[in-house]
Amino acid sequence: MAHEKLLTVPAEPYPFEFDPARSALLIIDMQRDFLEPGGFGAMLGNDVGQLRRTIEPNRRLLGAWREAGLLVIHTREGHRPDLADLPPAKQVRGHGAKTIGDDGPMGRILVRGEAGHDIIPELYPKTGEPVIDKPGKGAFFATDLHAILQNRGIDRLVVTGVTTEVCVNTSVREANDRGYDCLVLEDCVGSYFPEFQEMGLKMIKAQGGIFGWVGKSADVIGAIAKK
Repeated sequence: MAHEKLLTVPAEPYPFEFDPARSALLIIDMQRDFLEPGGFGAMLGNDVGQLRRTIEPNRRLLGAWREAGLLVIHTREGHRPDLADLPPAKQVRGHGAKTIGDDGPMGRILVRGEAGHDIIPELYPKTGEPVIDKPGKGAFFATDLHAILQNRGIDRLVVTGVTTEVCVNTSVREANDRGYDCLVLEDCVGSYFPEFQEMGLKMIKAQGGIFGWVGKSADVIGAIAKK
């Protein structure tokens, strides 16, 4: 793969450099049950508006990334219809009235193939964009994401999606351990809980960027438009 000139964008704790040809946009779990009013997240009493504010920044970024001809990868958290990949500890945790596999507002909760499991229409994958179906919080656990990235020569990830403190943080930490540099875009990630949003981003960029960098989508859009 040919290397292009490195691009630099403002970020914390210091500017982030990346070669677009060796970078991927990783959009984590922008699923209907998590973001749409009437979905599973809302049924649990969460304010989905805290997540929906990320849709428009993600839409703009995704459009620019596609226009530049760069790799986009989507993830979805969910399980096989037979629930064979669902650990009992995960199924019972929370002691809620509804659990994974039960009927929810948009089909069986966190089950692959159900309407609520799918990605929101605003960010729906195009043909050829890999979709990683993950049974856990991290995008690398029990998936072929690492193989896909290695096969494409990717070493930098621009990370967006939900939720900041759970699946985003877990995936970034997994990526860090595998040698990837990650830029998390603060306007493109969200949590149901504002305090978790703040602390989730702080943990990523702490101690000189112990897990990665934190930046803004407008800077990335501007950089790839000039590449």
